[in-house]
Amino acid sequence: CEDCGKSLIGECKLHGPLIRAKDRVIPSRARLTLPHYLTLRVLELRAGNQQILGVFAKKVIQKRTQFGPYIGQLSTKLTRYDESRLVLQVLKDGGKYFLDTPNEDCGNWMMFVRLARNQEEQTLVAYQHCGEVYFTTVKPIEPHTELKVWYAADYAKFMEASAVFIKEESDICPLPPVAKEPVDPWICSSCRSTFATFALLESHQCIHKDRV
Repeated sequence: CEDCGKSLIGECKLHGPLIRAKDRVIPSRARLTLPHYLTLRVLELRAGNQQILGVFAKKVIQKRTQFGPYIGQLSTKLTRYDESRLVLQVLKDGGKYFLDTPNEDCGNWMMFVRLARNQEEQTLVAYQHCGEVYFTTVKPIEPHTELKVWYAADYAKFMEASAVFIKEESDICPLPPVAKEPVDPWICSSCRSTFATFALLESHQCIHKDRV
């Protein structure tokens, strides 16, 4: 304490505690990369103050607008799995790698885009090009609409997932047929969680192996 000249283990009983000044909070790398016409919204607050985020348009985004590439760490296994986000892999130097984003400083804003549950809510398509993953709009996106993504037909085959078909103008060619997934869901033997595809189950099981 500079007032009484004593070295103390805790706060000074005579002059009280110090006034603590906190550093300014700096947004993560992923949040700083968000384009000015997009915004993040908190959709849900889970246990442990975990925020479920979504990416929304602030203005009209034209069809055939390309975003990317998706930034992540090349890894043979996922360190973080979120059932509301797409599992992404790329082919590099003859090997198949996950695009892993263990935290917000390892990726860009595209890590916040949630997957589309059906063709009506899908606004983006994910595909691989020259060893990178990009998202492209499949229809105009109106303000206050959430950006949601699913695999392109060829990329769905690569990811061993089913394709979501987008019905647009008549000048759009239909996507080629893709082998259908089994009717029964894939079930994790460790926690009994269910997954639509074997690729998603395999990615999820990597987390259990890491914990063991």
